[in-house]
Amino acid sequence: MIWLLLLVFVLALVLRFPIAFSLGLACLAYLLFSDIPLTILPLKMYSGIDVFVLLSIPGFILAGNIMNEGGMTERIIAFCNRMLGHIRGGLALANIGASMLFAGISGTAVADTASIGSVMIPAMRKEGYDNDFSCAVTASSSTVGPIIPPSVPMIIAGTLSGLSVGRLFLAGAIPGLLLGLGLMLVTYFIARKKKFPQLPRSSWKERLRSFVDAFWAILMTVIILVGIIGGMFTPTEASIIAVLYALLIGWVVYGRLNWKRLSVVVIDSMKTSASLMVLVGFANLFGWILITEQVPQTIAAQLQSITQQPWLILLLINLLLIFVGTFMETIAALLIMFPLLLKVALAVGIDPVQFAVIAVLNLIIGLTTPPVGVCLFVASSIGKTSVGRVSRAGFPFLLVSLLVLLLVSYIPQISLWLPSLFD
Repeated sequence: MIWLLLLVFVLALVLRFPIAFSLGLACLAYLLFSDIPLTILPLKMYSGIDVFVLLSIPGFILAGNIMNEGGMTERIIAFCNRMLGHIRGGLALANIGASMLFAGISGTAVADTASIGSVMIPAMRKEGYDNDFSCAVTASSSTVGPIIPPSVPMIIAGTLSGLSVGRLFLAGAIPGLLLGLGLMLVTYFIARKKKFPQLPRSSWKERLRSFVDAFWAILMTVIILVGIIGGMFTPTEASIIAVLYALLIGWVVYGRLNWKRLSVVVIDSMKTSASLMVLVGFANLFGWILITEQVPQTIAAQLQSITQQPWLILLLINLLLIFVGTFMETIAALLIMFPLLLKVALAVGIDPVQFAVIAVLNLIIGLTTPPVGVCLFVASSIGKTSVGRVSRAGFPFLLVSLLVLLLVSYIPQISLWLPSLFD
């Protein structure tokens, strides 16, 4: 009956059903044509979302939306621009720097593309940057956030595997920095070649002023990281602290929030969180069916029948995950693919923490991989250009991302060294 599950799922995707509904329809079709009672559907859905750490996701989504509405994101961008704007292509470098500082609090790479892109793409075009390049650098830089902690995909990976979320946050820090610095290096060389503009050098007084202005926004990420890694609070408690902190800064310090704006932010966050929880519930049922049909064991056996070499199995897994990531949003793909492939990775001796970083990195790179990378569509719609043109402009960034992926895949200490310091 597994063929029916997969057939309905693929058909629903082709018909452009949302991922959550595609999973739900596939599971329903499977249950209807099997001897399993339908009562298993709500039971498995509820057990999928009845996980304490998952409560952090609505919190981080709300905190990210409050940051955007409260002016915190704008100040981070302005600070990066003051620090990097005088370099050739400095506005593009500031775009990447803002994504690194924003650090995925908005929830996903797609949300980062939309929030930062809505500010940076028009600003870059106004300064004389090529429109396609502006969209490409925005889409590419958005993939840094979900790797650098705090990271919603890492929370999902921790929930699915039982691994410490704090360890996963630490494991993603160095790969995220490598990715961000690699994108900056490529941006600088392209900017020099195309003679993109550079702004007048800001004085140290102006830089200090912009840092003070952005200080409270930057401090939010520091508080979350230190608190989780230091064991002062759990990721769920950290998300609530992030919400309260963003409210305090956006309302009292920056004065940008009011009851009307806040109500819109809360409603949008509720919609996003609800859709995500439905997705998690259906994905748990989908995963239970796959396990019942022994799909993970079959995949592991098939891969190991091809080769017993861990490096070759990692290469095959990387290719599969990038392919999946091109047409599926990161969290949805993670919920479906991670538990299956983790068993394969463990069977050949790959560290689960390293594999979690590899899986997340693969899937976010897929978001900027043509022909259907989701972040490419978001950036191209903001820049009012074609996905094909953005894809061509983003090809050098894609190469750098793949290079970082290979380094993380085959040099375990890149992701494992930092967590080992806290053992």
